[in-house]
Amino acid sequence: MDLTLPEHSALMVNQRKISTNMKKNILLLVCTLLISQASFAQLFYTQTGKTSFFSKTPLEDISAVNNNVSSILNTATNDIAVRMNINQFRFPNRLMEEHFNENYLESEKFPAATFKGKIAEKIDFTKDGTYDVTAKGVMMIHGVSKEKVLIGKLTVAQSNITLDTNFEIALVDYKIDIPKIVWEKIAEKIAVKNNFSLIKK
Repeated sequence: MDLTLPEHSALMVNQRKISTNMKKNILLLVCTLLISQASFAQLFYTQTGKTSFFSKTPLEDISAVNNNVSSILNTATNDIAVRMNINQFRFPNRLMEEHFNENYLESEKFPAATFKGKIAEKIDFTKDGTYDVTAKGVMMIHGVSKEKVLIGKLTVAQSNITLDTNFEIALVDYKIDIPKIVWEKIAEKIAVKNNFSLIKK
């Protein structure tokens, strides 16, 4: 006789899925960067990066956060890659989340968003400090890839690295269609914030 509670069983299955997705994301990022075995000592990564976005209009404010973003940085080459699962964004209410996944980002068809680029500045990663950085690369959202320049702050402290970036995304650039009935509730440009705390791999 199976005495497992349905809610508990569902929670365990969901946790396993998240863990599996994290491992897949990191593996994909390593492969994406094409890093040799010799340079693995210079890899810094996270599976729990934070990406949030905010849309402000006179009628409604919309916000969401994803705390399971994967990112990897090769300090030998300054290559950086980021990958997030769209369906892991959490909203204030379930209806917003359903509309986001089903109608706007179509997360079943386009499950992930990515960025692959290179930090332009030369940084001494062996010394603690905070640096203004620029990363130029390709961002892919909703199946559309576009060149993107990200500006942010990189902090080296006690052999760990923190990355913070703020930028905007224009929905039209990534062919994200908004139904006319909700045009006035969703901004044409979305403010995005990233916070990644990277540890040595």
